[in-house]
Amino acid sequence: MSQKTMSVSQEGPANALALNRENNQVVIAGRNVFKVFTIEEEEFVESYNLRVGKNQNLNFSCNDVAWNTLEDQTLATAATNGAVVLWNLDKPSRSKQQHVFLDHKRTVNKVSFHPTEAHWLISGSQDGTMKCFDIRMRDATKTFMSNTESIRDVQFSPQLLHAFAAVSENGNVQLWDVRRPDKCTHQFTAHSGPVFACDWHPECNWLATASRDKTIKVWELSTGRPLLEYTISTIASVGRIKWRPQRKHHIASCALVVDCSINVWDIRRPYIPFASFQEHKDVATGLAWRGDPQVFLSVSRDCTLIHHVFKDATRPADQANPQGISINSSGDVAFACRISSSNVPFSSKIQGYLRKSHLTSEQFCQATSSMHLYSMKAVRENRWMVESARRYILNGRSLAEMCDHNAAVARELGRHQVSLVWSIIKTLYWSSRGGPGDPNPPSASAVTGRDDSSVSGEVTAATGTNTTAGEPEQRVVRSSNNTNGEVAVTGSGNVDGGDAIATEEETETDETTEISLNGVHLGLPSFAKTPMTQGDFFFGDGEMDPLDMDSGMGVGASVGVGGGLLAALALGMGNGGSQIGTVGGPADEWMLSSEAFPLRHEILDRSPPPETYPNHLEPSEQETQTVAVEEQPAPLLNVSALSAPLMWDCGNVVADALRHHASMGDVQMAASALLVLGDKRRGLGVDEATQEHWMLGYIDFLGRHELYNVATQVIKLSWLPNVNQLSQQSTTYYTCCGQCEKPLHRTGWLCDRCHSSESSLCSVCHQVVKGLYAWCQGCAHGGHIHHIQQWLSTNKYCPSGCGHLCEYN
Repeated sequence: MSQKTMSVSQEGPANALALNRENNQVVIAGRNVFKVFTIEEEEFVESYNLRVGKNQNLNFSCNDVAWNTLEDQTLATAATNGAVVLWNLDKPSRSKQQHVFLDHKRTVNKVSFHPTEAHWLISGSQDGTMKCFDIRMRDATKTFMSNTESIRDVQFSPQLLHAFAAVSENGNVQLWDVRRPDKCTHQFTAHSGPVFACDWHPECNWLATASRDKTIKVWELSTGRPLLEYTISTIASVGRIKWRPQRKHHIASCALVVDCSINVWDIRRPYIPFASFQEHKDVATGLAWRGDPQVFLSVSRDCTLIHHVFKDATRPADQANPQGISINSSGDVAFACRISSSNVPFSSKIQGYLRKSHLTSEQFCQATSSMHLYSMKAVRENRWMVESARRYILNGRSLAEMCDHNAAVARELGRHQVSLVWSIIKTLYWSSRGGPGDPNPPSASAVTGRDDSSVSGEVTAATGTNTTAGEPEQRVVRSSNNTNGEVAVTGSGNVDGGDAIATEEETETDETTEISLNGVHLGLPSFAKTPMTQGDFFFGDGEMDPLDMDSGMGVGASVGVGGGLLAALALGMGNGGSQIGTVGGPADEWMLSSEAFPLRHEILDRSPPPETYPNHLEPSEQETQTVAVEEQPAPLLNVSALSAPLMWDCGNVVADALRHHASMGDVQMAASALLVLGDKRRGLGVDEATQEHWMLGYIDFLGRHELYNVATQVIKLSWLPNVNQLSQQSTTYYTCCGQCEKPLHRTGWLCDRCHSSESSLCSVCHQVVKGLYAWCQGCAHGGHIHHIQQWLSTNKYCPSGCGHLCEYN
């Protein structure tokens, strides 16, 4: 047998070819070619040209050709005019035509001889029939009606003597017994498109089918019921298939369009061809193995007949990428990478040497890969997401209540990070006193009850550095009766910590020891005598008393002004251990502990810089009142001017947190937070497209877990048009008449075609249901919804008497 790839060209394309019993001759047939070649070692030698004679007609135009498996001189062809023609090569005349069967009414697509019964010939035609001929009787002995439009292929089974398979253009496969032409033994739908070819496995009871749906399927038929064993996906419609001899899992195929190559597939690895032959320049139309797994022949529309040798095939798997990655619906990731031979363990090498060696042409692809599987068990357990979706509160309560509830739900389900995010959102966006995260904090006038337009303050603090013990440290607090309420305090302190001496200067409004600020008297003597602790500060009576704050009759009134005496004291003496003495009083009557005056931002927030006052005067031009202050040697604060700090925008931080959760797959947190925040979501800076993506992703998650009520609530609460309009889509279900199956568009209980309302009768009261109709999806019986509820509350079986176990849910 020749082991060389060779070819021969013809004057026209061939549609089919067939080999004789000895596999040393091949016949090719087409519309314009019909020849027999002898296969030599180096070339094809033409033996017969059967398109000869005076009366050449459509009997010579062939769709298929078959060679008798036992008699080398007998051929059969399927003609395009509906004839089945027998040819005898031993006939002495020039024309080898022996007999013509004209039983078919349309084109014959396929002819096939029985593998063991030499006189049995079967044909399949475009008229939907199959005919079995006994070539000894010169007549069709049996006709098989397929009840389909067209039969594309018929093949006798090599294992079962009386069985054959037929495939049709409606995607069905029929199994027939030659002895029973009235009905097929089995029929099943194999493909979603026309089936063009079939082939029985030579060793086992497998049937392979090829279809326009670009698949090759292998069916197991020994169990009595067809079972799909393997599926091969190709890139084009498959026109011809042939099992490879002596190789159980190999099958060859050629495409009907697009693909010009002939592929040999290993059905155990169906995604890439085991070997590929690309000698043809046009689509191959037929192929046949020469009884040897290394050699086969093929014909094509490029008018060539080629003798293929397997060692010349290309191996697509060798060019395939040995690295790959895949992810499943549960979030598990599989990763494969190449392993070099140097990294293979020694034990694996020894086992490889001890195995039976295979030919190089039989090895699929000797690429060693390592598989890594990353299982996301935590993500797979998505019950917490489902439970959170059921229990979250998205509207109807205050922001704090919703955040607290959702945080508790997340904490109970073990999602502590999600719980923390809910708590942070509450802290940033909700505060009863207007915290730093409140988008609308209260103004200074709201705290003090006074108008900021008529009250303003200036604080001036200066700290000097003493080089000697005798040089005092000066602090000045000035007070005048102007509208700006400027206050200055002058204090002197010794480095040695001596007694503080307070001196009083001349003032226009008051000659006592009290300081007047816009009509509010700061009584330092009484203030020093009755100290009291309130909150974070150490002040006198009424510091936190709202009545005193409203009336201006206490120290707290000066605190709410936004910069006054106490603010100056807090800034100038925040280092602790300072002593304040009143005019003419002892210096140690009022002592502050080290933690007395921490900075209080509510005071600092209300302290505008001195440059904002138009009537600001020099210190020498103002009438001042001096209060002696004793300082510690090491001052900690040097403030020349105070300005109100800018409000912190927390929207970016919350937006980053939501983006992080969305990127980790927790789109529930992102969507739920947007719904809970309400109008405050506008300050997040998240674009509308991203918000829509989060909302649609969450709605899709709810739909996949059948949480339709929660999904409806999310759609209803959505502020995005593309999300909100989902509630207006696919809201109508049309029922059909139970008798004529016409859709009931006008009314749901009366059919316009058959004018029957029988399908709308209640199974309990037998009256027409014109309202809500409930029915069982198992038996399709139903009735009034309240009747069905009452019936199934005491009964398990259908009220119609059909015996079905119904359940109302």
